[in-house]
Amino acid sequence: MKREDLAGGIRECLQRLPAPYAQHYGVVPPPPPEAGVMLGDAAARHGQALSALGEIAALARTLPDPYLISRVLSRQEALSSSALEGTHSTLNELLVVDEDDQDASHATRQVRDYARTLEQFLPQASSEGPALFRLPTVLALHQAVMQHDPAYRGTPGTLRRNVVWIGGTGHIAYSTYNPPPPDQVAACLEATLDYMRADGMQQMTQSLITRLAIAHAHFEAVHPFSDGNGRVGRLLLPLMMAADGQIPLYLSPYIEAHRQDYYAALKRAQQRLDWPPLIGFLSDAIIRTVTEVQVTRQATQALKATWQQRRAFRKGSTALRALDLLTDYPVLTASRLGHLLDITPPAAQTALAQLCQVGILTERTGYARNRIYAAEDVLTILNRPFGEEPALPDPPS
Repeated sequence: MKREDLAGGIRECLQRLPAPYAQHYGVVPPPPPEAGVMLGDAAARHGQALSALGEIAALARTLPDPYLISRVLSRQEALSSSALEGTHSTLNELLVVDEDDQDASHATRQVRDYARTLEQFLPQASSEGPALFRLPTVLALHQAVMQHDPAYRGTPGTLRRNVVWIGGTGHIAYSTYNPPPPDQVAACLEATLDYMRADGMQQMTQSLITRLAIAHAHFEAVHPFSDGNGRVGRLLLPLMMAADGQIPLYLSPYIEAHRQDYYAALKRAQQRLDWPPLIGFLSDAIIRTVTEVQVTRQATQALKATWQQRRAFRKGSTALRALDLLTDYPVLTASRLGHLLDITPPAAQTALAQLCQVGILTERTGYARNRIYAAEDVLTILNRPFGEEPALPDPPS
């Protein structure tokens, strides 16, 4: 870590690291600012992002689930956030493992843990508000997302007791940023959480988007865990939105698609307390993510209309009811369908057979029992690269 890369206010926060790294210094980051933050070049994008949050709130009011806690959206968030840390799986693998995890890889189980953690904590954030952001919550998040990581050294859900650094080529001498010494981690993390609870002036002087950027940068600067900091830090973004009464958006797909800009903006915030680049980046992420949700919803609605042209579904039939589930459950079993619709196993099998007959579902396993069915058209829409237009099947002739 080069001192000349650090702003004066950060150089004053350097503290010598313990042996065997006593020749190096870590940054004990100052508490996040509570006063207003000048947005500079980010002001216009920040304003557009605030408008986008209003658009997604209006859309949510038209849906059965006002918080858009979509099973598929949370899994796309999990895939992208994990990929940023080098843990790779696919949406297909993740949806299959929800139905049968007998042959699941460690990576897929880790990604599933992330998605399930979101589903567990988002309702809690909505009900508790900013009071959620206390040390036990952060420790529980870490324990939940790292529990199946075979490479993790130590006990998931405990603060680090070792020296860590960011960037470089595996040696601290070439790092771009050194988080605080282990004995300062708890106090620094408490400063992050105090800020996230928004008990101070920041609730009046800063927008939610500004607070997202500052809290995220400060948490990553503290780097409270030996590993998994990025995943937990990105989990906290939708939780902060939900705690603020907003629709929680999943920003990791955008972040993954623009990772170099993300790292550069994060570095500016941590090294120089230069907040506008990260505020601007998260504003762009919100704008583009809202657009992506809208485009995907339009595509899946159009897909349902195309499906309904493939056969005359009887009104109220199990097969027709199943169509409404396939955007959230594009991979499912007869048992899953029976549970979701509260129907008997024979009724579920009949519905699945009817959907297979017209090409809406495909049976993947070839097994006589424990069959897994997939709505391939939905998966094509969901698996497209971020920002790409969805491809819809041709309507029946």
